[in-house]
Amino acid sequence: MADFSRRRVMMVDTQVRPSDVTKFPIIDAMLNIPRESFVPPSSRDVAYAGTPIPIGNGRVVTEPRTLAKLLSALDIGPDDSVLVIGAGLGYASAVIARMASAVVALEEDPDLAREAESALATEGLDNAVVVEGALAEGRPKEAPYDVILVDGGVEKMPEAIESQLREGGRIGAVFMSGQLGEARVGVRAGGRVSWRMEFNATAPVLPGFAVEQSFVF
Repeated sequence: MADFSRRRVMMVDTQVRPSDVTKFPIIDAMLNIPRESFVPPSSRDVAYAGTPIPIGNGRVVTEPRTLAKLLSALDIGPDDSVLVIGAGLGYASAVIARMASAVVALEEDPDLAREAESALATEGLDNAVVVEGALAEGRPKEAPYDVILVDGGVEKMPEAIESQLREGGRIGAVFMSGQLGEARVGVRAGGRVSWRMEFNATAPVLPGFAVEQSFVF
């Protein structure tokens, strides 16, 4: 039987801490959330590998390093309300639920949403709720949010999502340009979001976040 507890510690010690992620709430959450419960059953044995884990239809569970570094840059506090866009099977939402006051996990794939809801409930994370809806529209019903995490790649960020961020709030995503990408964090001030680059990263572009291709005749 796999020793997932030992693998979890190894993940933190070899993938997270060496990436300059030292904030206790992140380390504590990643040590306590069983990542193997938030991946497809066939991938449980590689749940703690340092690579993205496919979950179908071009979607993945983000690798631990990228998630941890984005969470560190977003500086989530215990009183924050957080919107996770692209919840997938719920791993990022579970980690954040141990750090924040409330988490809204948005997922447009009904099968993924159902599995994420079940996994979060099994872990007793009753401050995280899974909702179904178009990812590119965000979740205005519970807005504004202190933090928004887009858990996947984007080529463009819809204004509708930025508008759901509280003044002074933070938003993070991996911006893709072809095969290259970089993780950026934005801060809303004076009614607009200003972005800064944090580190290099790649992620599959989420549905609704690709730039529409135009044809030139």
